[in-house]
Amino acid sequence: MKTRETRARRERRQRRMRVKIKGTSERPRLNVFRSTRHIFAQIIDDAKGHTLVSASTLEGEVRAQAAEWNKKEEAQAVGKLLAQRALAIGVKRVVFDRGGFRYHGRVQSLAEGARAGGLEF
Repeated sequence: MKTRETRARRERRQRRMRVKIKGTSERPRLNVFRSTRHIFAQIIDDAKGHTLVSASTLEGEVRAQAAEWNKKEEAQAVGKLLAQRALAIGVKRVVFDRGGFRYHGRVQSLAEGARAGGLEF
């Protein structure tokens, strides 16, 4: 029961934020989803409704080294990988969408990793 309430609250926060946060072709939206075990990030062009690039802790590039990392370090690696892929397709500036999660811990680490990788937001 508590899990359902927690998820519902997060989804309400996310809907409130999405009124203000929109991704365009010039400045797409960097969306973050955090589960208990993994973290997922994608860059989305809301004008076209397309996901441009994505990265997560489930991918081989991150998972190979994840055994000796904690979750924050995994999130930072996902942010750097996402930034690398975004720069490869020509996306440098994004709008950060924390997806209703608090900006601390793994969400903050992912954002710092993306900034370190070259994304601006």
